Amino acid sequence: MSVYWNSRVRRLSPYVPGEQPQGERVIKLNTNENPYAPAPEVIEALKRAAGESLRRYPDPECWEARSAAAAAYRVRPEQVFMGNGSDEVLAFIFGAFFETQGPPLLFPDITYSFYPVYAGLWDIPSRTVPLAGDFSIPVEGFLAPAGGVILPNPNAPTGMALGTAELLRIADYHAGRKRVVAVDEAYGAFAGGPLPGERSMAPYIERCPNLLTVHTLSKMGSLAGLRAGFAIGNEALIEGLCRIRDSFNSYPLDRIAQAGAAAFFQALPYYQGINSRIIATRRRVSADLEALGFQVLPSEANFLFIRKPGLPGIALLQALRGRGILARHFNQPRIEDFLRVSIGTDAEMDDFLWAVSQEAVCQQ
Repeated sequence: MSVYWNSRVRRLSPYVPGEQPQGERVIKLNTNENPYAPAPEVIEALKRAAGESLRRYPDPECWEARSAAAAAYRVRPEQVFMGNGSDEVLAFIFGAFFETQGPPLLFPDITYSFYPVYAGLWDIPSRTVPLAGDFSIPVEGFLAPAGGVILPNPNAPTGMALGTAELLRIADYHAGRKRVVAVDEAYGAFAGGPLPGERSMAPYIERCPNLLTVHTLSKMGSLAGLRAGFAIGNEALIEGLCRIRDSFNSYPLDRIAQAGAAAFFQALPYYQGINSRIIATRRRVSADLEALGFQVLPSEANFLFIRKPGLPGIALLQALRGRGILARHFNQPRIEDFLRVSIGTDAEMDDFLWAVSQEAVCQQ
């Protein structure tokens, strides 16, 4: 610690991102990136944007990208907020809607590990709701007085999802108490719907004025390196996010990112194709792992959460690392023997399956 740090910095426990090897040849299954290239139309839009216009500030309202997202989700542009990746959007949600005093914010005990980080950053009291024994999210645990709710659907790192009716129960309960429910849909494109809005809670924002959905192009758009995310909610919620943005950084998306985000929504057929391939690969790999004796949670994301009974998770992680395959381990009670494995190409997953079959044999 530095003597120059203030008390806020001293008490923070920052988020630790997944390993990003530089120059090392590995099969990278640790950060849930899309294994397929962005659509050619997106690449061309990025090239066109990388020109003389970069000398000028970008559109602070991100109007083109917001309009494209609104058309895809069948909402109004005023109901869309764009941010520098969904992580920034989530940070703004914490700052805009959750109080520093009063009832605690609720989120699952096993979930995206940025949530407790943001709660600490903004001095927001929080309480975790334990997942059920099968790692599903218990809806009843979120039907309690609270300062708000945030949860991923599908959940991370488990990959398990709640249904629309269950999420509406949570949103309706807290609507009567004037509390925001944010549903983080980073992995919603891999839950089976052919179009973004069909596996999203976004169609219910008119019914539920307290509901926000959060999205990222990192996974469904093969654009993790671009940093573009967005939220969908009623105009009053979007205005709240804009007030936080304009008190922090009124130009969150540069010209290139805005062009790429807008082009993504014009290339949905391409993304429907590659993301359907990921879903098919996930199902195949899940079945193959179960045949090898692994426990595999039912995933609706672009990753699997797995463990081999009798084999410590850290041991399998290290064995895979020795074979040039990266996965993600969480040193946390209840899940310390699990690994989260992103879905790569079919060839990459064949190599992964061969490696775990060898390690499994070695441990028998």
